Amino acid sequence: MRKNIKLTALAVTAAALTLSLSACGSSSDPSSTKADGGKVDESKPLVIAASPTPHADILKFVKDNLAAKEGLKLEVKEFTDYVLPNTATQQGQVDANYFQHVPYLDDFNKKNGTDIVPVVNVHLEPLGLYSKKVKALTDIKAGQTVAVPNDPTNEGRALELLAANKLITLKEGVGTGAKLSDITDKKGLEFKELEAATVPRALNDVDAAVINGNYAIEAKLVPAKDALVLEKAEGNPYANILAVKDGKQDDPRIQKLAKLLNSDEVKKFIDDKYQGSVIPAFGKPAS
Repeated sequence: MRKNIKLTALAVTAAALTLSLSACGSSSDPSSTKADGGKVDESKPLVIAASPTPHADILKFVKDNLAAKEGLKLEVKEFTDYVLPNTATQQGQVDANYFQHVPYLDDFNKKNGTDIVPVVNVHLEPLGLYSKKVKALTDIKAGQTVAVPNDPTNEGRALELLAANKLITLKEGVGTGAKLSDITDKKGLEFKELEAATVPRALNDVDAAVINGNYAIEAKLVPAKDALVLEKAEGNPYANILAVKDGKQDDPRIQKLAKLLNSDEVKKFIDDKYQGSVIPAFGKPAS
């Protein structure tokens, strides 16, 4: 319902004075910390968009076991794709997201004109090659079909994994931006590009599939045991991150969550629950 209100000149002047004084608030006062141009109410829940596994599971552990001690209220919203968490973050529908790695975020920002930034690394989900039809890497032969994620960074990552294990040959130097057109020798393999979330469901229809760690876990696969081959953890640039719209990095609630996500308690939770299928990868994100 709309109300039309007539302001007197005095009221307008008073309102302007109030706004002016608010703009000069002390930055040392947590209640005046700027997140999106206004005051941060630290008593409000911090709303985080997350993939169900392992991201939401890790956040729920923080919510149930650690957040209250820091005076932090968390609300976790689960998303099953790789686009909506970023658009919701950009539009202010959520305060932050936790589902992606920096190469994917960089590509998303570039293509969509968004300004989402990483805050802290949390974990690595090693990408793996899985099959219900062959038992070993050496059993994959010419004429067989391999499914790969179709988003640019994860497809490049998948092709790098295949190349590192000599199933294909890539143009030199293509790196994480590799595309199917960059394969110089398919070794007789055929490729099926699918949305990352749907790749596990294709396992019965293809000979092998490269699956993101979180989707493998959701599909009841155990990466450390079931994968024909996994990415190496050492020097891996694909740590999953807590991310926010640029300008929200200094929200005290974000800083508290970042600290908790890199805590010893979270490390133990990840190690105990995922047994090497998800690996703690704490620290500052790569630039």
